[in-house]
Amino acid sequence: MLFSRRAARWLLAGAALLVVLALAGAAAWRPLIMPALYNCTGEQDAREALKGLASYLYLQLTHPLPSLAPYTPLRHSGRNPFGVNTFLEQEVEPVKVARSLDLIRAAGFGFIRQEFPWEGLEISAKGDYWDHKWDVSAWQKYDRIVDMANERGLEVIARLDNPPAWARSQTAPTSIQGPPDRVEDFGDFVEAVVRRYRGRVRYYQVWNEPNLYHEWGDQPVDPVAYTRLLQEAYRRAKAVDPECVIISAGLAPTLEQGPQNLSDLTYLQRMYDAGAKGSFDILGVMAYGLWTGPTDRRVDAQRTNFARPQLMRALMVKNGDAGKPIWAMEIGWNAMPAGLQAVPEFGRVSREMQAELAVGAYERAQAEWPWMGAMSYWFFKRASDAEKDQPWYYFSLLEPDFTAWPAYDALKAYIAGARALYPGYHQEDHWALDYSGPWQEASDGAAVLGSYRRGLPGARVRCDLWGSELRLIPFGATDAASLQVTVDGQPAQVTAAQVQGRPALVLLRAAGPARHTVEIEVRAEQGLAIDGFLVTRTDRRGVYALGGLGALVGLIGAGWAMARRLRSRTHPKP
Repeated sequence: MLFSRRAARWLLAGAALLVVLALAGAAAWRPLIMPALYNCTGEQDAREALKGLASYLYLQLTHPLPSLAPYTPLRHSGRNPFGVNTFLEQEVEPVKVARSLDLIRAAGFGFIRQEFPWEGLEISAKGDYWDHKWDVSAWQKYDRIVDMANERGLEVIARLDNPPAWARSQTAPTSIQGPPDRVEDFGDFVEAVVRRYRGRVRYYQVWNEPNLYHEWGDQPVDPVAYTRLLQEAYRRAKAVDPECVIISAGLAPTLEQGPQNLSDLTYLQRMYDAGAKGSFDILGVMAYGLWTGPTDRRVDAQRTNFARPQLMRALMVKNGDAGKPIWAMEIGWNAMPAGLQAVPEFGRVSREMQAELAVGAYERAQAEWPWMGAMSYWFFKRASDAEKDQPWYYFSLLEPDFTAWPAYDALKAYIAGARALYPGYHQEDHWALDYSGPWQEASDGAAVLGSYRRGLPGARVRCDLWGSELRLIPFGATDAASLQVTVDGQPAQVTAAQVQGRPALVLLRAAGPARHTVEIEVRAEQGLAIDGFLVTRTDRRGVYALGGLGALVGLIGAGWAMARRLRSRTHPKP
């Protein structure tokens, strides 16, 4: 039975009003809805963000992320996490090297990732480290870089690759980036570098993007061959300097399955299959955002977005390697100008957006990825503008004449306030911990990762943190009465708890994550032995925002469906 026309008009008007109210609500709530969408998809455009939400929800339902073991104690994870890639070997004038390093240090970076090309050191023949073209030691420019970095308190990640012509047959003359004919020759080179810089350089990256055809000498990639190269480098480096840290090659994010380019996920698994597990201390990855922002949470093997390192971490956990961190060898967004006659193969953003996204990348990694250590921005500057017709030139923080782009200033401002404990299991030597008074470092095989720090009465430790809860893990028995703790200047109640089956003390517990300052003073005569800290987070605001967004979309849909139904009843088909 059909409605009367009058009743139908009223119901149709009511449905229309419902749609209008829902749309008005959507407009009014846009400041909340768009951040929620962006926080899932990394998409700036509203239409793309809505489409991205559907794919995000689909992946959440059909491809749940396996455990990433977020609270596993990790070596090499408590350092200053801010790094930047440099090309200082290309600077002819030492004053420009010094100025570059001064600006890097002033911005708060703790690392430089600098190439030490094999073909630029052992140039003419095996064992010959003399630059015959200029009649100087081939070590000279690299000694200068290391010395100047050390003087400024900057750590160096030395990237070792690019063999000289004498180490390779001439089967691929167009590329110098392929492997040497004999891995032993590379081992000799690695040993020479590590021996020379022992005590001055601690971190060495073995090769770069070997899962790409061009980076592997214009020949089909070979994870088994790369693993042999890595194993040789690890063995030779550790023999010379047991304290050095070996980083595996940063693998390029790609979806291809060979034979030329090979997915980083497939390549890493084949490295593990070939026995790579015991031959690196840190896994190197590339963490570019390309076409979406750092908040893109669509974790999918078929996407090359900023979320991809989570899949690499999942593979590490699957292969029993959860105790190692990941370091991002390169991160960044490309600001290629619209007028450049080239394909924007790395994506394209404005210089202002580049700055915002760079900061967002560090923010997300700090807040959500406890297993991610240093991330090195790509890149600081080039020595000249000869490559300004190339898209990749526009990742830079500075122009060759030292003119700074917005990303440099944005990162400098962010790093100035970023020294803190973020969610994760942190060792007692974390860079955000400030110790004062009588503390001693100690070693014990029963301690987490073999070390702890003991404080006598009057000793203090202070830190900023971002999270919901802070637990102190002591080494040995400790009760709450042995400490005086303040949180944001107010006395805190300390309670007993556990962390992974070990006694712990809860120093802070809040409803949601926020920034806090915690100070601890040792009161007990027996002192306090700190074996680590655990920071966790609980935050459901994102869930609420998505729930509200879903309800609003449902309301609009319901109103639209009701209007269509009433219209069909008022005007039935013949």
